[in-house]
Amino acid sequence: MKLGIVGLPNVGKSTLFNAITKAGAESANYPFCTIEPNVGVVSVRDKRLDVLQALYNSKKVVHTAIEFYDIAGLVKGASKGEGLGNKFLSHIREVESIVHVVRCFTDDNIIHVDGNVDPLRDIDTINLELIFSDLDVLERRMEKSVKLVRSGDKTAKTEYEIMERIKVQLEANSPARTLEFNEEESVFVSSLFLITSKPVLYAANISEEDLVSGNSENDMVKKVKEFAANENSEVITVCARLEEELSTLEDDEKIELLNEYGLEESGLDKLIHASYKLLGLMSFLTAGVQEIRAWTIHIGTKAPAAAGKIHSDIERGFIRAEIVSYDKLIECGSEAAAKEKGLYRLEGKEYIMQDGDVVNFRFNV
Repeated sequence: MKLGIVGLPNVGKSTLFNAITKAGAESANYPFCTIEPNVGVVSVRDKRLDVLQALYNSKKVVHTAIEFYDIAGLVKGASKGEGLGNKFLSHIREVESIVHVVRCFTDDNIIHVDGNVDPLRDIDTINLELIFSDLDVLERRMEKSVKLVRSGDKTAKTEYEIMERIKVQLEANSPARTLEFNEEESVFVSSLFLITSKPVLYAANISEEDLVSGNSENDMVKKVKEFAANENSEVITVCARLEEELSTLEDDEKIELLNEYGLEESGLDKLIHASYKLLGLMSFLTAGVQEIRAWTIHIGTKAPAAAGKIHSDIERGFIRAEIVSYDKLIECGSEAAAKEKGLYRLEGKEYIMQDGDVVNFRFNV
């Protein structure tokens, strides 16, 4: 899974990126300190894997991972060449979802590119730049399709009509993701690689003072949540500075610091959980003496396609999936006990995978 972190200069993007990836991207109090996209890979910690490792006495544990791309700060007019111009746009098109960091705190010592803090104006600035960029891409694609449409090509005509719908939406300053498409239309829309068709998670960056005082839902955060609700996007609150401090601590120290702030989980954990929800993802597990591993799939994935995540040969030669739920397996205390109680079951090609399924695929190629 690839997530792109975007936002105006000095909203806390690189600070948050540094904290969650420990990749050491340069962070400074001036615009454009991140010139190329910094990429960091974060292991998605799943406590279930540690429990399974103890159960199976496994040699290796493999967590699934997320790639974070820290995209250079955007400014008004970026789509027309201001700031870093179109340099950032190709990087954004490569990700599956956008994490839009929005500044929701005031600090006279941290310069704001527009002179004052206004989260809705900041969101609007970036959204418009992405919309302008998509319009440019869409219009060029439509120009190429005109000849085919005029020749009577039915597929081209259908696709052109879809693009016209999107263009009307973009010209009304609304992102493409606010439109609804059927399954067949969605396949075509995906091929357009429009930035504004990607799901967005807004990360409202608050100050440590607001966190300490219990004001994490300040007026600016409330405005971001109201805005996000209107476009069916997700919002989490983070304190980038706290995340930066947490990134330097050992696990026990992290828990202690989170407890001091009255927090149950870190901003990274919230970000991962919200991203999984936003993208409709879940994990199934494989377990054995050699390896315990989590595999990320979309909710609703059938067993053969899930097997294909491990290897295409397993999907091609799929026979059955031998499955037990994680909770039932742990409740029994061993694989043998779970089998003795008849909790393992054989599922066929139409079985829809569930989160926490512990699976052994049977196949023949």
